[in-house]
Amino acid sequence: MAKVLSNRPEWDRLYETAAGQSGLFTTQQAAEAGYSPQLLVHYVHAGKALRVHRGIYRLVHFPAGEHEELVVAWLWSEQQGVVSHQTALALHGLSDALQAHAHLTLPSAWRRRRFRVPADVVLHHEDVPPADRSWFGAVPTTNPRRTLNDCARAGLSPEFMRQAAQQALRRGLVRKAELAAVKKALAPFGGLAA
Repeated sequence: MAKVLSNRPEWDRLYETAAGQSGLFTTQQAAEAGYSPQLLVHYVHAGKALRVHRGIYRLVHFPAGEHEELVVAWLWSEQQGVVSHQTALALHGLSDALQAHAHLTLPSAWRRRRFRVPADVVLHHEDVPPADRSWFGAVPTTNPRRTLNDCARAGLSPEFMRQAAQQALRRGLVRKAELAAVKKALAPFGGLAA
C-alpha cells in the first residue's frame, strides 16, 4: 500500500533540524518541514519560535547559546560558510581576544554575489576543502593549521600571531612544517621561535 503524503507540518522534522543547529532553523528548513511563512509567523506570535535574524528563527525550547551568532552567520550563508580567521583562533583556544565580528569564509564563487552582509560579520572568499575544516558545535570552522596560515596571510599582528602559533605547537595541534605562511609573515620580526 502506498504511503499518502500529508500536507501537515512535521514538528519532529523541524525540531530535529533545529536541535542539530543550537535550536536555530531557517525559513527554508521550516518550509521543507511543511511550515508556510504564515504558519511560521503564527508560531512566532504564539511564542513557540523567536526571530533572531532575517530568515532565521530559534525554537524557544532552546535557550540562546554561547556562540549563537556564529550559528546565525553560518545559516545566513546558506550553510556554505566556514568560521575562520580570528574567530576560529578563539574557538580553537589560541586567542583570548574577544571578537566584535564573526569572520566567515565563503566559497570563491560567492565573491560576485550581491547580498546584504550582517553588520557583525567579516567576509573572506576562498574555497575551503573538507581537509581544512573541523567542527565547533553546530558550525564548521577552519582547522588550526588553516586558521593560523589564514591569519598570517591576513596580516594579524606579529606578536599575536607568534603567541597563537607557539601555543598551537605546544598543544600538538599543528607541526611547524605546516605553518609556511606563519613563518613567512614572522620572518621580518625574528621568526616563529623568537
